[in-house]
Amino acid sequence: MERKFMKTIGRECIIEFEEKKSKFIGYAKPVDSKIEAEKFIQMIKEKHYDATHNCSAYKLTENGQEYFKVDDNGEPKGTAGKPMGDIITYMEVENLVVVATRYFGGIKLGAGGLVRAYAKTAKLAIQEAGIIDYIPKKVYLLEFSYEKVSEVEQIIYKNGDEIQEKGYNDRVLYKVTLSDSSYNELKDKKDIMIVNI
Repeated sequence: MERKFMKTIGRECIIEFEEKKSKFIGYAKPVDSKIEAEKFIQMIKEKHYDATHNCSAYKLTENGQEYFKVDDNGEPKGTAGKPMGDIITYMEVENLVVVATRYFGGIKLGAGGLVRAYAKTAKLAIQEAGIIDYIPKKVYLLEFSYEKVSEVEQIIYKNGDEIQEKGYNDRVLYKVTLSDSSYNELKDKKDIMIVNI
């Protein structure tokens, strides 16, 4: 059962600051699955393959199972991933991943300095992404006639939902991520078949 009044972040974002010549880049992204979180972390690691560290933390609920994972990525144990995870908990947000990329600037920050810098990275990234109410979404296949395209897209985009894939044959086939409000509007329409996947 979904918990009510869960908070998450509104969008993907990037922040950047310098701490004693070390450069910190913070990434935050809303996610709905463990695979999505892990893929995002991997993508940042590949993008910043030359960074000193790419530390991460994510917290999400997928199919009723809660996942909360932190990674120091080579920083001293408990100085990077854990403070980032603590910020996620403190700010009461879920279904997100935060990655902090660090380029060492030649001055050691010490354990306390690292904890503060990584916590700051997570906090700034989450603030920049914006905290919003979490609206649970599900993936569906929609099948409908060509005349319905603009009507279907209007409902989906109006509610902030997304079309993942589009297919055009005899009829139109969309793979979509929908909130309950979009689903309820679409299911009442004639000539739209909805399959929960």
